[in-house]
Amino acid sequence: MQFKRLGNSQLQVSPLAFGGNVIGWTINEKQSFEILDAFVAQGFNFIDTANIYCRWATGVGGESETIIGRWLRKTNNRSNIVLATKVGMDMGNGSTGLSKKYILKAIDDSLKRLQTDYIDLYQSHTDDEMTPMEETLDAYAQLIKAGKVRYIGASNFTKERLAHALEISNKYKLPTYQTLQPHYNLCERKIFESGLEKLCIDNTISVINYFPLASGFLTGKYRSSNDFGKSVRGGGMPKFMTESGFKLLNELERVATKHKCPMAAVTLAWYMARPSIAAPIASATSIEQLRELIRATEIKLDATDISDIDSCSMFS
Repeated sequence: MQFKRLGNSQLQVSPLAFGGNVIGWTINEKQSFEILDAFVAQGFNFIDTANIYCRWATGVGGESETIIGRWLRKTNNRSNIVLATKVGMDMGNGSTGLSKKYILKAIDDSLKRLQTDYIDLYQSHTDDEMTPMEETLDAYAQLIKAGKVRYIGASNFTKERLAHALEISNKYKLPTYQTLQPHYNLCERKIFESGLEKLCIDNTISVINYFPLASGFLTGKYRSSNDFGKSVRGGGMPKFMTESGFKLLNELERVATKHKCPMAAVTLAWYMARPSIAAPIASATSIEQLRELIRATEIKLDATDISDIDSCSMFS
């Protein structure tokens, strides 16, 4: 397995990150422990979560971090894990945004839940145009100096705002975002590829994209409305069920048959072959699903595979 460096940091990560959004939501603590154990046993080391996970289901938030923290304590393998979490989304009661005051409180809450002294990659979950960029980055500088955070990343930033953040970092000698976590997949390419990707490459910012499987559509399990009940994410499938969407599925299926692997593995391998991407973030709710994801690191798409998939995907 080829590990990749995140930006200009010292962090070396596996080419696949486990997405902690399902932890405490569609998988309970016991299932989470089993899947994380299996993930690490196969040599992977990159886990991504956020303070808000899974507030949409429980109304509280912090459940994913709490379970991951218990797992880290039980396994005693914190030093072998590159742990990423995020701050900025609405946790209720005014706990939102990227103000210095809030960040300094939120980090301590996350550290307590995760049962660790430091976060490897602390990410701005979403942009906060109400807070000066200098204030946010200065908060991160304070956390890095205190040893609570090693490096920082951005998520859901536009090209313009990410460029502005880089300018502020350079101008005031403040910490620089080493990663970008965008919503990017073969069904939804335009926003990332229309400038953001080049900005990341030009500034050595590593991409760790979320929703790489388009909430499950690119696994091939949703072929009609009858399949929507297969997952809690089934309700979001209609937008993908177009002529071009099914054309893409057919091509992924063809390549998967060629490589004797699941469609999900082919999809993830396509991202892994892209120079800008360090590790797509994908979730699994069973050991079987995890094995399907891991297959992406065991196959090698050739130039024709990549080109054929690229020509069928949707630039939208």
